[in-house]
Amino acid sequence: MASLRDLVSYCDRRTRRSAFHDYPGAINGLQVANDGRVTKIGAAVDAGIVPFEQAVECGVDFLIVHHGLFWGGVQPVTGAVYKRLATLVRGNCAVYSSHLPLDAHPELGNNVLMARQLSLKPNRQFLLHDDSAIGWIAPSRMKRAQLRTRLEEIYGHVTAVEYGSTAPSEIAFCSGSGHSAVGELVPAGVDTLVTGELREEWFNYAQENRLNLFCCGHYATEIHGVRALAAELAKKFRLQWEFIATDNPF
Repeated sequence: MASLRDLVSYCDRRTRRSAFHDYPGAINGLQVANDGRVTKIGAAVDAGIVPFEQAVECGVDFLIVHHGLFWGGVQPVTGAVYKRLATLVRGNCAVYSSHLPLDAHPELGNNVLMARQLSLKPNRQFLLHDDSAIGWIAPSRMKRAQLRTRLEEIYGHVTAVEYGSTAPSEIAFCSGSGHSAVGELVPAGVDTLVTGELREEWFNYAQENRLNLFCCGHYATEIHGVRALAAELAKKFRLQWEFIATDNPF
């Protein structure tokens, strides 16, 4: 057993929470408390009734999520909003959310871990958000065809737009939504991006600017950070942890 306060303090420091100015709805940090004691840690990508129910059923009383409870802004505590909170309170399950800090982190972040899945070592960042760099870039000797094959092995379905070099010297990574990242590739001197999802408009842009864009799924590219933080936290405090998967196809 560990104290909720100690776990929250560790997560705040490790993710450098105070250093990031995230989107208004992110509200990184502890979003829902429990009775102050933690016996099992969970990790999930999204806050929601189903992952909360699954977490409680598994005995999780400290759940780390990437997308927290408040993306919709202030809402009446009725309907699904009420059911979410009621599930947590009845199950004595705290929720800790970490969004951009767990995209950008140099060790636990989604983007670094995506690169390491490909045996690549990121060495520089790009994509500023309020003076904090979110994305990572890694040197590569991988052929474009090899990159696509490897991504398909890891993520299953991959949407590929291939108008850049057949042997990119560097690969950029931006988990989840890559809309803000595509326009930053050329200034960063990179023509290849691995991301989660993109809007239709970027197809013509990729043709015109000779880019390679690989979309591997928003959810699938954002499982890494919460899992890494949960595993490290569990080891630090000698607790069990479990990933709460929801099979989100998007």
